[in-house]
Amino acid sequence: MRPRVLPTVLTALALTLPALLVPAGSASAAPTWTLRWSPSPAADGLRAFETVEDDRADSHPAGGPHIKVAGDAYRFDMHKVDRDSYDDRQRHEVTGNRTSSSDFLEWKLGQTWRVTYSMYIPSSLMATTTFTHIMQTKQPGNGTSPITVTSLRRVDGKQTIEHKVFDGGVLVGRTDLEPLQNKWVDVEYEIRIGDGKAGSVRWVLKSGGKTVVDATKTGVDTFLADRVRPKWGIYRSLDDSSGSLRDTYLLLKNMKAYQLKS
Repeated sequence: MRPRVLPTVLTALALTLPALLVPAGSASAAPTWTLRWSPSPAADGLRAFETVEDDRADSHPAGGPHIKVAGDAYRFDMHKVDRDSYDDRQRHEVTGNRTSSSDFLEWKLGQTWRVTYSMYIPSSLMATTTFTHIMQTKQPGNGTSPITVTSLRRVDGKQTIEHKVFDGGVLVGRTDLEPLQNKWVDVEYEIRIGDGKAGSVRWVLKSGGKTVVDATKTGVDTFLADRVRPKWGIYRSLDDSSGSLRDTYLLLKNMKAYQLKS
């Protein structure tokens, strides 16, 4: 009886077929998320950030520090009397992702980044008729417009939390704010940095393990010049007409930044 060679032939084909399907010169491995930043509030303190903007107009020194470590979280306190250097608004924010005393991450054109963190929004931090931003991406430097913003905004009288691409006011996602207050909510934010229509944004909110928002916008402008830098904290207008401005605070913890690497 002649030996059966068919299984041997099939095995050889199975081993070589994946290589035959990959074009010459292309990478076979899929891009992966690489952790680039994971600060510890207790160990790193405010050194986790590139800059700290705490009452830069020195409007309320008795209330400071307005940005500090509170247990395993970062706390941002905002008082009704606090003023920014523009006195029609208030601002206590941190920027960037510092990795050492002399280095920080730079989000560049063509790159894709993801930040994840947990936030606690008390009922005293209310949505307003004008802007109340709790996360932004911007080009570093004074006088530059936001690129994307997470905001607490009143829509038809209802308190909402939303994420927008600033250029064109493109709404990525929006949901009711009040069910997310007074509890820890998980955030995932992803940005592909692209000029014109080459950018994209994904925004995810989870509460109690349940996904509340998972929204994506593609074909949007997510670049101005130089680089993109994230900001967190409370930045709000004093022109609110709903009576929603209170002494309040915001908590952030478990902050991480990942870069998509080929």
